[in-house]
Amino acid sequence: MAWGNAVLVENQNDVEPCLAEQAYEADIPALGTAESASSALFSTVASRGSKAMKGKTANDSFEGIVGASRALREVLDLVRTVAPTNSTVLIQGETGTGKELIAQAVHNVSPRSGHPFIRLNCAAIPFDLLESELFGHEKGAFTGAFAQKIGRFEMADKGTLFLDEIGDIPLPLQPKLLRVLQEQEFERLGSGRTHRINVRVIAATHRDLAEMVKRNEFRSDLYYRLNVFPVMLPPLRERRQDIGLLVSHFVEMFGRKMGKRITCIPNETLSALIAYPWPGNVRELQNLIERAVILSNNGVLPNPLPTSDKNAVTNPLPVSDKNPLTVTPSQGTFNDSTRALILQALREAGWVIGGSGGAAARLGLKRTTLIAKMKKLGIRRAPASGSFSREEFCLRISNK
Repeated sequence: MAWGNAVLVENQNDVEPCLAEQAYEADIPALGTAESASSALFSTVASRGSKAMKGKTANDSFEGIVGASRALREVLDLVRTVAPTNSTVLIQGETGTGKELIAQAVHNVSPRSGHPFIRLNCAAIPFDLLESELFGHEKGAFTGAFAQKIGRFEMADKGTLFLDEIGDIPLPLQPKLLRVLQEQEFERLGSGRTHRINVRVIAATHRDLAEMVKRNEFRSDLYYRLNVFPVMLPPLRERRQDIGLLVSHFVEMFGRKMGKRITCIPNETLSALIAYPWPGNVRELQNLIERAVILSNNGVLPNPLPTSDKNAVTNPLPVSDKNPLTVTPSQGTFNDSTRALILQALREAGWVIGGSGGAAARLGLKRTTLIAKMKKLGIRRAPASGSFSREEFCLRISNK
């Protein structure tokens, strides 16, 4: 059984699951910068570039990705596997699961990391303009074409082109996209000159392209060409163990931005957030935590869920492979929840802190950061003869 978190953060070195005694900085980057996901799903992240993986933790090569849950490790393993190649990648997952961030991660650890990473949301561009956005046009190619325009494929030459919401690309344009994927060549609108390029394409969609092919809504040949290396992202409801640290991260981030100091997340609030199904995934969680920070008073985070959802949560979720950690009333404060997360990671790692299989890697933290947290929370290894439950051990620590 694996637990962990897939927190996508602004600064990996500043991750602090425990919110007490936090020092808030005056300024943080705005969420809408060029480096942030266009959907504002996650905080601003900077490209770290291609780095060697030897001797590093599970996600040291992915700036902004923190955590080592089983689902995240599987995704990052796929990223590392496909990144060195030039193969097309198709990222699939529900809205709000972080598809653009994974696309950026593929680029960052690939040999193309020193070249452009160009984005295009196919659903956000009108059909009449989408062809020009992709391939460019010459002056006078159509009414309103007052100057030559370079398309996204040319802009991404020698780098990576990320085509988000590829399922929304119109059928009449799909053959031209198929050609450039296969032949790496195209013509600008209004020009007979063929341009050759060297571009790696990563596509993403929340749609079921296979079903669209059956309904003749998407070309089968284009689908097969895109689906060379599929990567499926799990929804947040299938990794509820991540929610505690996601909440901690977003509370810290918005607390800094708004100049508020949140020192307490009530157990009832955390339990409700863990039990909620999150149809909007991490984007919805981020937005609700922003609302909660705005409404917070006296350093206590209120429950931002609608009243009906608050009342629906009466008992903690059971422990399972998809929900291996449950916040229960016996855990008391948020610090106790943080202790429980760290203790479980330590147990699974055999109390080994460093190394690729150590507790720090499972938590997505640096070894020194985890050691500091353990000292702060008073976590020490239990005596060899002892066999304490999680609640018993947390209680012993709390009473020290």
